[in-house]
Amino acid sequence: MPLDPQLQPILGMFGGELAVIGKTPEEVRAMMSSFDMPRSDDGLRSVEDVTVAGLPARVYRAEGTGSPEPVFVYYHGGGFVIGSIANYDATCASIAADSGVTVISVEYRLAPEHPFPEPVEDAYAALAYVADQAAELGVDASRLAVGGDSAGGNLAAVVTHLARERGGPALAYQLLIYPGIDLTMSYPSIDENGALRYMLSRESMEWFCGHYLPNGDDADDWRASPLNAPSFDGLPPAFVITAEFDPLRDEGEAYAERLRASGTPVRLHRVAGACHGFYAFPIDSAKAIHAEITAELRKALRP
Repeated sequence: MPLDPQLQPILGMFGGELAVIGKTPEEVRAMMSSFDMPRSDDGLRSVEDVTVAGLPARVYRAEGTGSPEPVFVYYHGGGFVIGSIANYDATCASIAADSGVTVISVEYRLAPEHPFPEPVEDAYAALAYVADQAAELGVDASRLAVGGDSAGGNLAAVVTHLARERGGPALAYQLLIYPGIDLTMSYPSIDENGALRYMLSRESMEWFCGHYLPNGDDADDWRASPLNAPSFDGLPPAFVITAEFDPLRDEGEAYAERLRASGTPVRLHRVAGACHGFYAFPIDSAKAIHAEITAELRKALRP
């Protein structure tokens, strides 16, 4: 189908794709702060800024719930170079309010100041901290999920492997929203959809990866490209969301298939007419996938 007509004026605000080429990370971060969506506190009991494993984090608790609650650790997108808990404030608030699950949004350190694998280790350290300090945080470590979008989806996928390899924490679920799973950029949709320049192009991906992976050979490392992981056994059930016109579409779907082939329960949903980043926008397709996300979290963590 054609591009969702509700996305067309939004893409027009960005000039088609996110303008990163020829800009410094600092310039792009400043630009992104102007696009922050206002947070609604409807359905929330509290929002609290905390420190998790030495990293800034924000905890969103839903109304009508009490400790200990299931917990969803969320890693924001932004190509490992931009993005913050402030950029994702509205998203994480609405996930918590509509799922009844406590959401902890983590601000991992960014490249190029902190290149690979530092964000990976930040992501794992935050997850381990939440599990270890569950009582202090008022959450239930036996009902712990992890997720994220784009680069955050990459980190979420990687930490599921690290948690298995390092003996914990045990994870009940993973949510991967148009994840960047193969930083070698080897799948056909990279060129097919990258040429469309709907929010993300091949050139902008190269800009992000160039900052995150100063040693280009690191793209083959499974901690950068979890599609290269040697084993997919023993990973938590997953919901993988891809977008029809996203350059990352094929690798996300390949990852879902690898999970399924290993025996992991997987739900894969390709959103027709959507492009990379669509979930952040006030459009019907984002509202529909939000309803699915929150329903899946409730089913997985609040059965």
